[in-house]
Amino acid sequence: MSLNSLFGDLAARLHSAEFLSHAAHPDHPAAFTRQRKLPLPALVALMLSGMRKSIQSELDEFFAHLSNRAQLARTVSEQAFAQARAKLSLTAIPLLNNWLIERAQHYGFVQRWSGLRLVAADASSVRFGLRASHVKRAALADQILFGLFLPGCELMLAATLYSVQTSERQMLFEHLDLLSDGDLLLLDRGYPARWLVAALNQRGIPFCMRVEKTGNSGFACVRDFLRSGLTEKVVTLRATDRQDVVDFECPSTPQTVRLVRHVAPNGQARVLMTNLFDVVRFPACSFADLYHQRWRIEEGFKRLKHRLNLEHVSGLSQQAVAQDVAAKVLCDNLQALTALSARDAADLPESVRINRAYVHTALKPLLPALLLGKKVAKLLLNVLRLVAKHTYVHREKLSKPRKPRPKPHKYMTQKHC
Repeated sequence: MSLNSLFGDLAARLHSAEFLSHAAHPDHPAAFTRQRKLPLPALVALMLSGMRKSIQSELDEFFAHLSNRAQLARTVSEQAFAQARAKLSLTAIPLLNNWLIERAQHYGFVQRWSGLRLVAADASSVRFGLRASHVKRAALADQILFGLFLPGCELMLAATLYSVQTSERQMLFEHLDLLSDGDLLLLDRGYPARWLVAALNQRGIPFCMRVEKTGNSGFACVRDFLRSGLTEKVVTLRATDRQDVVDFECPSTPQTVRLVRHVAPNGQARVLMTNLFDVVRFPACSFADLYHQRWRIEEGFKRLKHRLNLEHVSGLSQQAVAQDVAAKVLCDNLQALTALSARDAADLPESVRINRAYVHTALKPLLPALLLGKKVAKLLLNVLRLVAKHTYVHREKLSKPRKPRPKPHKYMTQKHC
């Protein structure tokens, strides 16, 4: 794995004509063609640095780091930033994230489980720190962020904002084109549905989803399986409802699936449903650890919200909010790749994990130079060595249940001083 080469490729991408063609907003086709104090590569690099303070503070700090100065440098005003980012396409940074994932796979950062790429799907409520305004297409404070996450390498494959009225199954359905038969989709209890199983089987996408429900809800075959005491069983789900077949264009035939029992450390029985029928390649005992990896997307959302202050945004419009979310997702991915490289370079044992909060602190001063193509290979090596020294010991099967309390969203969205 070569992190320096990856950053070099990313810097070249930011300066390429192809990226420029995707970056200009449809309403501003001639954007970023003239030489400005804040050109396109610098604008995107600034947003990818993880903006958590006021816009002017971030601008002054960015250009100070870029010129290797200890004092803040007033080069660009926040008004200039607002004008430049208004001309940036909504798809520019998500497409850049897609490109980064492909390069990360090329350099060997993405691990596989039994030959399959693990992809966890989930959604999380977000409440942005917005004030009342008359901005055109103003953003709503309460939205839902849906994500596809690669647990092994801690990379967010895709992230999209939705209104709170949209169901999580609909969000997942709209992202199925990003998956293939080489992926293994991990889902929690909120997703199981007969039409979804039919849609995944139709597309040839392997999946593992938790399906047991309390009481008499859920699949009847799952309730019978729980009472049977069996470790695993192949069952057939009845055909999808006619309206779901029309809405989701999935087969109307009954679907055959495999049920696997897993007993959690607290004694709770769980049932996992999958379309992986090879008992030699995928034994029942391997599904407990497999499903547990889905939890990494929860940690990913926590990092975005509380380490990168996802809910603190730099604009009031929906365009600005979507850009900020995409930028912080990509920023977290860059930090994940840095942590992976530091871990491999230091050859740390499996039980020792990198402190991801420190990665942001160590990497941010160097990001302007890395993203704009400066030759700082030695400095990057020093950052990797420094990051590898800040670790903690991971203890398996250590449970820390959260205390029941209201989520602290509204207190976390206020702007930092």
